Amino acid sequence: MSKIAVFIDRDGTMSEEVGYVNHLSRFKLLTNTAAAVKLLNDAGVLAIVATNQAGVARGYFEESMIAHVHEKLRAELAHNNAKLDAIYYCPHHPSAGKPPYRAECNCRKPKPGMILKAKDELDVDLNRSYMIGDKISDVEFGQKLGLKSIMVMTGYGIGEYEHQRQDWKVTPDFMAADLLEAVKWILDDIKTNVGNSKK
Repeated sequence: MSKIAVFIDRDGTMSEEVGYVNHLSRFKLLTNTAAAVKLLNDAGVLAIVATNQAGVARGYFEESMIAHVHEKLRAELAHNNAKLDAIYYCPHHPSAGKPPYRAECNCRKPKPGMILKAKDELDVDLNRSYMIGDKISDVEFGQKLGLKSIMVMTGYGIGEYEHQRQDWKVTPDFMAADLLEAVKWILDDIKTNVGNSKK
């Protein structure tokens, strides 16, 4: 049977938003990140990161930097008995930098490439899965593929909500203070849908 997954944006959602993470010292998990991921682990729900990393295309850091950051991310989660099932990232930008990173790709959010790759590789049921991010583009990214999408007020979230919501073309399925609140809402939603399907 296909699996339920929660796709999670990285910067501003799991970790502090610092612009571009061009050094390991700049990567810091937000307080409730590990607890949120562990809740997903304990519930048997896939926890998958989907992140744009155009700093590579822009020449701010090498692609190897992303691997080092994700090693640190996994290590810090493991220290709190939490783990990610997969990490997908896009190093491209359509108009910045040089080939091969300057590219009109299908993996840069809000295009669907990362989710579709996860669907194929991990047998994800998109109709029962979710997206969490700190930008309305993350919500658009998820909803395009039928995922319920939650916007958090960490990172860019609070600013986008206060200054740009009148221009939003999509509406989040839920607004959460942080990743932990978003995950708790998702797990309640999953239980509700399971209950309804048995009636």
